[in-house]
Amino acid sequence: MKVNEPEVVRWNVAAHELTRIRRQVFVVEQKVPLELEIDGLDPVSTHVVVRAPTGFAIGTARLLPDGHIGRVAVQAPWRGQGLGQAMMQTLIDFARNRGDAQVLLNAQATALGFYRRLGFKPQGDVFMEAGIPHQCMCLTFQTADPD
Repeated sequence: MKVNEPEVVRWNVAAHELTRIRRQVFVVEQKVPLELEIDGLDPVSTHVVVRAPTGFAIGTARLLPDGHIGRVAVQAPWRGQGLGQAMMQTLIDFARNRGDAQVLLNAQATALGFYRRLGFKPQGDVFMEAGIPHQCMCLTFQTADPD
């Protein structure tokens, strides 16, 4: 079943749907404490959502004002269909279009290959966040040659 393209949504409009997805993926499946999942940055972030053909929200991700991408989550039955990649590309394009020089993220160690395929490069050492090994990664945008 074909899903809809990712759409940029405002937190105050879609908070209930986005929170539902993130709680299922991070709190229930990955055992991330709720107090770490809810960090107060959602109202100032740019969010994307992917919907099933029925309109039901099945994936989300966010871009912080400082260029960090995070909270990338797709509900289990919909994984492996390119939804994460589509959401990431939407946020990468958004950041590039607003003039960001780069985007950063803290990738779960199990997802490093996914982010490498999108052009992200690892930075620094692996560290623990919410009890899960993570690696900082960066994607720097090419700038136009001034000559």
